[in-house]
Amino acid sequence: MSKIDFLNQQFIQNPYPAYSKVRDQDPVYRFLLPSGHYAWIVTRYDDAQDVLNDSRFVTNSPYMVENNGQAGPLHREIISRNLLSVDPSDHRRLRRLVQKAFTPRMIERLRGRIEEISNELLDLVQDKGEMNLIEDFAFPLPIMVICEMLGVPIEDQDKFKEWSNVIMEGFNNPQLEEQSDAVMMAFVDYLQDLIAKRRNHLQEDLISDLISLEDDGDVLSEHELYALVFVLIIAGHETTVNLIGNGIIALLEHPEQKEKLQSQPELIHSAIEEILRYNGPAEVSNIRWVTEDLELRGKRIRKGEMLFVSIASANRDSEQFAEPDTFDITRDVNNHIAFGKGIHYCLGAPLARLEGEIAIGALLRRMPELRMKTASDDLTWRPGMIIRGVEEIPVLF
Repeated sequence: MSKIDFLNQQFIQNPYPAYSKVRDQDPVYRFLLPSGHYAWIVTRYDDAQDVLNDSRFVTNSPYMVENNGQAGPLHREIISRNLLSVDPSDHRRLRRLVQKAFTPRMIERLRGRIEEISNELLDLVQDKGEMNLIEDFAFPLPIMVICEMLGVPIEDQDKFKEWSNVIMEGFNNPQLEEQSDAVMMAFVDYLQDLIAKRRNHLQEDLISDLISLEDDGDVLSEHELYALVFVLIIAGHETTVNLIGNGIIALLEHPEQKEKLQSQPELIHSAIEEILRYNGPAEVSNIRWVTEDLELRGKRIRKGEMLFVSIASANRDSEQFAEPDTFDITRDVNNHIAFGKGIHYCLGAPLARLEGEIAIGALLRRMPELRMKTASDDLTWRPGMIIRGVEEIPVLF
């Protein structure tokens, strides 16, 4: 099989034909990262499920130690201590603490406010007849929601967009390492100042709740608090931005599905699940490290090696999904893994689903003639392996 370049722009524009070939010919595929390290990528649904639920594949690396075992720079410590990259025991502990302030009931209470923000954003562009869907709607909606939840000044949202873009697109990219480090340091400085102010004046917001959290004498450490707020801001909006953006692209590319959803708005729940499966916001999982020598589909994988799960590929596996390349908002069997599986299943999945349902529903209701201003082939997909989303979506209505 010919070599696959997962960071090539042609691949990024439409990775699914290449993933189909890899699933058929070499489903546990070894490739070279820009960092110069080799890694494995798992592309079939069953293998993806197995890896995501297997304790031998861990998200924190016991094999990469900085500074001879001494603590590294604060911004790197924060990256290493967040919910996405700690070992199972720490993850369970952090998740238990966070869930006290991040419950489904609390998220459902946000419904009215999310509807208000959606309508306010659409009011700003309604009379213009066109907009950039990402900049004018898909980005500000989730960032406003997460900022209000956390108690972060909304005027800082542009900083979060800039920081998030660099951090997500700089993953395993040596060319962006220096810029990514600078952004992380700026982000940590911001969090230190914000959290210090909130400690002195607790308010009715999620940061204050996290500061006050206690469970049988267990509290969040300072670094854990920084890491958690960092993840909630970055992951808390990136997922929804790309869920909305990718969803609208899919609906506009399949006008019969758009019309069906407009005539039957009660299909919004299954439509969101199909969007997540068909072209979801996450391209691959975060890195797993292998904790022991093992064999996977005949491939010998060594202890300490890196492995990714291709969520995008697994969600198009014909062994799991009938007609996987068909976009069908009425699909009734849809066990996709867009939000992961196992202990690292996305904590914010209910919020992302709710925001996606409200946002896409409001767009189709208020702008029934919504259409692309340019050909979808001309859209620019953002670089990097982790996220899947476009830079902008010019639309007319």
